[in-house]
Amino acid sequence: MNKNLILSLILCAAATTHAQDPASSPAKVQNESATVRAFIDDEAPGWRSLVESDFAIVNTPENTWAWKSGVLHCTGQPIGVLQTKQEFSNFEMVVEWMHEKPAGNSGVFVWAKPESLEKLTLEGKQRLPDGIEVQILDHGFTEMMKAKGAKTDWFGTNGDVFPVRVKMTPFPPLSPDGNRSFPRKHLSKGHGEWNHYYIRAINGEVRLWVNGEEVSGGTAIEPHKGFLCLESEGSPIQFRKLRVRELP
Repeated sequence: MNKNLILSLILCAAATTHAQDPASSPAKVQNESATVRAFIDDEAPGWRSLVESDFAIVNTPENTWAWKSGVLHCTGQPIGVLQTKQEFSNFEMVVEWMHEKPAGNSGVFVWAKPESLEKLTLEGKQRLPDGIEVQILDHGFTEMMKAKGAKTDWFGTNGDVFPVRVKMTPFPPLSPDGNRSFPRKHLSKGHGEWNHYYIRAINGEVRLWVNGEEVSGGTAIEPHKGFLCLESEGSPIQFRKLRVRELP
């Protein structure tokens, strides 16, 4: 067998092997990328969806909240919360959210105290519970406050984590009063676009990832058990893909 023929057979065999290699197949790569979930694998064992039956209305009319095709629509009126029926201690959570209008305001409450939620129902005065608030605020809120001549250095437009009548040592950078953990980066998209929050709460510590990157949090939180709440706070917002996994 001459050298040219041997070389041709070797090249042909190599090309055939490459074409049959799953790792190099375009179709295989495309299929794998299609199954990768954004930022956190909330399909791993132990994760479950939070659906309408997992929540209870606290201090708003029923029509403040509406579930449509897996998306929770909130009118923002009046100010109040929707709480989980279950208390949580150590857990991780995913929630996607979208403000419908500029300057929208909302949030997720972590470890909301049961007695504070009862007061919301009984007294009808205080509108939000005691706990750790994970801020959900549209960038346009800053411009709205500036137009009113108000200060804007005490809040971030997304990703603030701060205590509401409970104890917490915030991670830096801090708000001027030292109460809030400001996000290291502002990574949320503006109104009309979906954003992804991953919240991890373990042993008195809360950490927040915005669109895939950790930005803020706090530690030494007391108490570190309670309910999860979604806020209605003046502007329409949508929530979807609410997922949670309890941790040891």
